[in-house]
Amino acid sequence: MKCNISSSTVILGEILLLLTALKSCLGFSSPKHQELRQTLSRVSPRTAATELSMTSKHIVIAGAGVIGTSTAYFLSQHEDVASITIVDPTGSIAPAASGKAGGFLALDWNDYSPVGPLARRSFQLHSDLAEELGAEKIMYRRLTCASISVRDKPRRPSGKKLAGVEWASDVNTESDKSGIAVGFRPLGDENTIAQVHPKMLCDAMWEKVQSTFRAAHAHGNNNNNNFGAKIQKGTVESAVHDVAGNLTGAKLDDGTIVNADAILYACGPWTKYGDCMVGVKYHSAIIPTEKVLTQSVFYDGFGDPEIYPRPDGTAYCCGFPDPAVKVAESPGEEEVRQEKVDEIVEGVRAASGGVDGVLGKDPTITQSCYLPTTPDNLPMMGAIDDQKGCFVAAGHGCWGILMGPASGEAMASLIVNGESSIDLRPFRPGRFSNMRM
Repeated sequence: MKCNISSSTVILGEILLLLTALKSCLGFSSPKHQELRQTLSRVSPRTAATELSMTSKHIVIAGAGVIGTSTAYFLSQHEDVASITIVDPTGSIAPAASGKAGGFLALDWNDYSPVGPLARRSFQLHSDLAEELGAEKIMYRRLTCASISVRDKPRRPSGKKLAGVEWASDVNTESDKSGIAVGFRPLGDENTIAQVHPKMLCDAMWEKVQSTFRAAHAHGNNNNNNFGAKIQKGTVESAVHDVAGNLTGAKLDDGTIVNADAILYACGPWTKYGDCMVGVKYHSAIIPTEKVLTQSVFYDGFGDPEIYPRPDGTAYCCGFPDPAVKVAESPGEEEVRQEKVDEIVEGVRAASGGVDGVLGKDPTITQSCYLPTTPDNLPMMGAIDDQKGCFVAAGHGCWGILMGPASGEAMASLIVNGESSIDLRPFRPGRFSNMRM
């Protein structure tokens, strides 16, 4: 279709005249309206939009782990989110695996997997969060990683330190009680490897969520009890929909109905959706070290223990996982079996120089947790097809802490905008045919 340029120009001119007249009628240049603009400029964009928007959303998140708190963090940055309620059986942040994990972060270890883009995005977000929240506050740092082969067969030690192995002085010795370091393979440097303290990260993100809403509340003088961020003890039993199928709330185990325009199920191994989630139980021991170490180690030998040293002069030690099971233990109440702790401590000592080695001290903390796992070892992330306003994000396995921030960012965008910042099709919840609530 051809356009008449002359007539279009006339029409455009008339529109501009009308807009100018409208601006004058509204008195935008008057002192009164200048004062209004100055007042609005002092209010954060989030507050102004929340106060004026007719589409403010109330979000309920079932589960206070890294996925739930990450989603809350990114939801709080959306100006049309009026409230966020985290519902957790313990009433606390990160009571299970997200508070007891090692916090190991790798940029490219998942590159040839469907979760590769998620992992890469999240690795960057961890760095961004450290800058925003404070690296020391969440024990974030870059470090190196290596695989060290250790053997218990006597052999003449070379007396030479293995190049690139920070712990070689402790393990490259001959002893009846410890192994001999016989090989080394680098697995990453400061460009691709980092770590964070998961519990501190979750606490800091939730604290930021609450402070964001408090600031908005103070600026907007909002007295609405439905505005803000809170954590509530309980379990989300079901979603409540009206006769038209629209979500109106989340029903808790005590019968309480929490107002909700969206519900996210992020319950880790306790996620009921699909009836397919299992948990792999890991025990761990926190062992003091004589010096602050900067190299994570995956040992090859003595049961293949894993060591994640922390900047506070401790090392997170784990390994020897249990088989996957349907989780019956409650969050935060996972049994710690002494024989599994002993197995970890003995394996770590044997691999690192015995009782006189860098990990020879007794652990100060022993704990256990379940890593949530799906049948195909990929997370479930997305909208629940047959329940409007309901979403699920769980099943990240051993990479839950790494992928937490990007998962939260993606789910927040999906909940608020209807589209995700990451392609979630490989993780669609409906891929399991037996899915039921």
